[in-house]
Amino acid sequence: MRQKITVVGAGYVGEHVAMGIAIRELGDVVLIDILEGTPQGKALDLFESSPVLGFDARLTGSTHRYEDTAGSDLVVITAGMARKPGMSRDDLLQKNAGIVGSVAAEIARHSPKAIVVVVSNPLDVMCWVTLKKTGFPRERVIGMAGVLDSARFRSFIAMELGVSVESTHAFVLGGHGDSMVPLPRYSTVAGIPITELLSKDRIDALVQRTAGGGAEIVGLLKTGSAYYAPAASVVEMVESIVHDKKKILPCSVYLQGEYGLKGMFIGVPVVLGSAGLEKVIEIKLTGDEAAALKRSADDVLENQAKLAL
Repeated sequence: MRQKITVVGAGYVGEHVAMGIAIRELGDVVLIDILEGTPQGKALDLFESSPVLGFDARLTGSTHRYEDTAGSDLVVITAGMARKPGMSRDDLLQKNAGIVGSVAAEIARHSPKAIVVVVSNPLDVMCWVTLKKTGFPRERVIGMAGVLDSARFRSFIAMELGVSVESTHAFVLGGHGDSMVPLPRYSTVAGIPITELLSKDRIDALVQRTAGGGAEIVGLLKTGSAYYAPAASVVEMVESIVHDKKKILPCSVYLQGEYGLKGMFIGVPVVLGSAGLEKVIEIKLTGDEAAALKRSADDVLENQAKLAL
């Protein structure tokens, strides 16, 4: 029996997540949104591609009917609004906390055993909102951030050195935003640390570009934000969970003392398997790296404190 996977939010990220899940045959997909007809139309269009692309997965759409998502094994939350002109970051935080909070409550009601992957921004705080509203154990609420940030870092390393992206590996920890913590010491090309291949100035430039990766794309598009890479990152996480691959991926998880931090979601390397978060991997950090991770965690806590949950 195929897994049932719900994708909340039928925007660009949501539809590409749904397509990636279907093409890899990770499960049947329910695409849900508040807009009448949008999830149904996109799900039907995606399903009609299955004879051509050769995948067996059902895709259906629903307008705000969480009954249709009942019994989901896994739920991906992409719902939320983008920051609009004149809207402060605090306004966006409050708005999306309300949206994600209501979604999380419906998930808990209709799919109490689901694993939840959160994509909505501000990512780390929205994970915390989801944890609070569902009451799920931390193992079943995981944020997609580090996979995307690390993919961007890997892409920039490959571009800089003129090598295959398949030869690159990178780790980006911390919150999903300006305070993220790329780790050049743990970033390699065919096992060779990039610290031996690039000058400090070039590494610093790549680190800076990684931190501003999302903003760079927004600046180029003018009227939108990234969705291909975020969706691909979600699909990698879903695949590791559904197939119990136990991949070690940098994800936003709720810390309970690991890295000397607790009480917030932050990006760290974890083992992802059929139970969701199966283990937090604690790697050795230098004093500067640990301090940067602490600053990133403090930023997340500061935003959490603005919400009354």
